[in-house]
Amino acid sequence: MEKVKVGVVGTGFIGPAHIEALRRLPNVEVAALCEVTVELAKQKAEGLGIQRYYTFEDLLKQDDIKSVHICTPNFLHYSQSKAALEAGKHVVCEKPLAKDLKEAEELVQLAAQTGLVNAVHFNLRYYPLARQMKVMREKGDLGEVYSIIGSYLQDWLFYETDYNWRLEPDKSGDSRAIADIGSHLMDVLEYITGLKTVAVMADFNTIHKTRKKPLKPVETYSGKMLQPEDYADVPINTEDHANVLLRFDNGNRGVITVSQVSAGRKNQMKLEIAGSKKTFAWNSEAPNELWIGNRDGYNETLMRDPSLFYPEARSVISFPGGHNEGFPDTSKQMFKEVYAAIEAGKQPEAPTFPTFADGYRELLICEKILESNRKQGWVEI
Repeated sequence: MEKVKVGVVGTGFIGPAHIEALRRLPNVEVAALCEVTVELAKQKAEGLGIQRYYTFEDLLKQDDIKSVHICTPNFLHYSQSKAALEAGKHVVCEKPLAKDLKEAEELVQLAAQTGLVNAVHFNLRYYPLARQMKVMREKGDLGEVYSIIGSYLQDWLFYETDYNWRLEPDKSGDSRAIADIGSHLMDVLEYITGLKTVAVMADFNTIHKTRKKPLKPVETYSGKMLQPEDYADVPINTEDHANVLLRFDNGNRGVITVSQVSAGRKNQMKLEIAGSKKTFAWNSEAPNELWIGNRDGYNETLMRDPSLFYPEARSVISFPGGHNEGFPDTSKQMFKEVYAAIEAGKQPEAPTFPTFADGYRELLICEKILESNRKQGWVEI
């Protein structure tokens, strides 16, 4: 079997996560790595056990590389995705797809024109119980969606000395918490419920108005400690915390809270979806159990077990019940669907995986949330 050769661009926190997931697929070979300089690319490639390494321009010249994963800081996503598509490569891009709607719209159109496979890494859809909730809703088990309560809480920016490129708008964009993790939450909610968000009311808060930027490089989540003289004070203009009221196209309501300064919450996305028949409640830090609430009977807990799932949801499970699957498995399951399309040579007519169009959708919602916070009022989408 000839494997699809992949080039991965960027080696921060998420690039190696892509590499690890790709290596778990039988039809894929991570053939090359790309970094900002050849020297850095060589260093990272050796550490990750990858034979070939390039700068971005040279990577695109490699005819045998059929697919490119864009895992760089946000401000590079548009230009690198565009260049990869123009070079005839299939593209998997980290979110956000671009820094603004104009760039995202251009990428959606270019991807459609080329027919190449295009995907945005909204991998949290691929927790098996997220797929099961979607199928249960489609089969009528949930009933009409009455309300949604969602949250995505982290603590990796809890201290004023916590710092990362995501805090800098020229690299990350004008929104941080909402764009970084709120986009995952909004994507999963619309994916599971089938609803569209039609209006938002947002209120942001920046807890640390000034942060201490290390004068030495510190990688995401590395936990390295520096001395006071190793920091520079930097004003912060993006949100640490956000509350957003939501209105949906079925006339009902929801609310989300997003925070990167919640002590003890390492990476917790919680959903509570109340329907006319049942309520679903799920927590990504305990991803193998779904609470199902009933008015007139016992509440239930559904374990992640293929024998208990609908057939339509079993494809994103690799292990029997009781053998837990978690965050690394979500990317593997997503890439499994993406690379089935790449083997077929074109974007499917009805992709099961999140596409550039989904990336545009989440960027649209994010921009409307930003506008709402600026206006301190409701904004329609």
